This record gives sequence, structure tokens and C-alpha cells, in this order.
Amino acid sequence: MQLGMIGLGRMGNGMTERLREAGHEIQTYDPKVESRTAATLEELKSQLESPRRYWLMVPSGDITEAVFQDVLKLAEDGDTIVDGGNSNFRDSQRRYRESAERGVNFVDAGVSGGIWGLQVGFCLMVGGDDAAVQPLEPIFTALAPDKGYAHVGASGAGHFTKMVHNGIEYGIMQAYAEGFEIIEHSEFEVDLHELSGIWRYGSVVRSWLLELLHKAFEEHGNKLGDIAPYVEDSGEGRWTIHEAIAENVPAPVISAALFARFASRDEINFAAKVAAALRNQFGGHAVKAMQSAEAHSDDPRSH
Repeated sequence: MQLGMIGLGRMGNGMTERLREAGHEIQTYDPKVESRTAATLEELKSQLESPRRYWLMVPSGDITEAVFQDVLKLAEDGDTIVDGGNSNFRDSQRRYRESAERGVNFVDAGVSGGIWGLQVGFCLMVGGDDAAVQPLEPIFTALAPDKGYAHVGASGAGHFTKMVHNGIEYGIMQAYAEGFEIIEHSEFEVDLHELSGIWRYGSVVRSWLLELLHKAFEEHGNKLGDIAPYVEDSGEGRWTIHEAIAENVPAPVISAALFARFASRDEINFAAKVAAALRNQFGGHAVKAMQSAEAHSDDPRSH
């Protein structure tokens, strides 16, 4: 199947490779990447046969909106636009309506897998009309591991469920972070690399995140000494809490985890080192070195 991939960052590049390995014909566009097949969106369009399928894999926010509008202008009746970034689901619902007015299909795909997706597959939560989703299932099943793809509902459902997925992730990461900080501050000289290693086998707290934390201790040492305790958030945790408030659903764990990330930007604590190391391991998110973080903390724009 043909597909135009727009955005060749950490995940877009891995997704492109995985699809090509599965035999799909993937044309690509990214103004910052020389390996692209097209130098412009117009050229990308010319490389695809009608009905065309475009996959947007760009950062959420203004960039996604700008690229979506550019692609929508080029798209023709029957074409499909897939947004695989972490867009707010309300934006996705609006984009669905705008696309429908022009006879263009719109699909929102929540994608989880980070920098490991090329190797192990990308979990996909897809929202949209059946008529738009079903023709794309060869793409979805090629990207996902076995049983790792689902058409979860109508337009917006893909990004809504991915938002909640990331909110849950905040809570799990914070629980690990706090637990290891308690151990790190205790009277016992526990080898955290060894402990996280044995917890991977038979323990009720074993998980892929724990495997990644074990790898982080292996790479950075038990003290995570070269990682600054400064943890960013990319928005999904905030959106999850906003929806919980709107739905009158208590979400104390996810809320506390988000607030802990805020606190990490003003004080030094080991739990923040653990959370920062985990974000680096599963998503390739940059970690701040200690020296640069201290300089960053003196900048009022950082708080």
C-alpha cells in the first residue's frame, strides 16, 4: 500500500522503516531530513496515486495545525489524512469536520512505542469512520505488534484514549520514582541496578517501564549522577486532568504525578532523576545534564 509520511523524527522515521520492511511503498517529506523522497508537499502528492493517504507525524500544537491545513488544501476528494501525533482530541474532532467539508477523510491515531517501536512495534489506538479506517488496516497492522492495534471509536477516540494512556503513564512512572527515592534515602546500601533487575522476574510490579529503568541504572549508575532531576511534560497529563474535572472523575494519582513534575523544576530530588531517565529510555526524550539544569534553573523563563 502507498502512504505519504510527513515528519521523520524519532517515531516517524522508525514507522517509515517498519512499513517499508513490511512491503509498503512509503514516500516521505520532512524539510529537515535529507533522506526524504519529496522536497515539498506538492511533490509528495505527485508521488502518490489517488486516493492518496497522508500520515502526519509532527509535534502537537501549532506545527500540526499548520501542516494539517497545508495538506488539506492539497488533498482531493476521497483522500485520507491520518494524524499520528499527540494532538488534543478536540482538535482532532474539529479537523475531522473540516476535512469532511472538503470530501477528505480524517483519522486520528494515538501511537505509543517511542524509539523502540521499530523493533517491537507501535501500539495504535485509532479513531474515525469505518470507511476511512478499514482501508488503512494493512498499514496499522504492519506498524503494530500482534494484538497491538484497535479501532477504538469515532473521530477523536484515538487521541482521547492515547491522552488517557499517557496520563496513566505519568502515574506509573511517579510510583517507581518515589519508591526508588525511598530506597535511595534509606539506611541500606541497596544496589538499585540489581534490585530493578530482579523485580523484572516474578514481581507484581514488573513492567516494560521497569525494564527501561533497569537499563537506565546500567547506563547512568545507581545515582543517575549525570541526569538532572528536571522532568518535562508534553501536555497529555494536563489534558487528562482537564477531562477528569469536566467529567467529575477523581484522578488523584495522575494529578499528583503531574504536580511532581512541576516540583522537579524547582528542587533537586532523586525521584525526578528516575522519571527523567525513564522518559529518555522509552521515548528518546532529551535529559538535562546537571550543569545545564542548574543554569536553566536561574532563568525565570524556565519556571
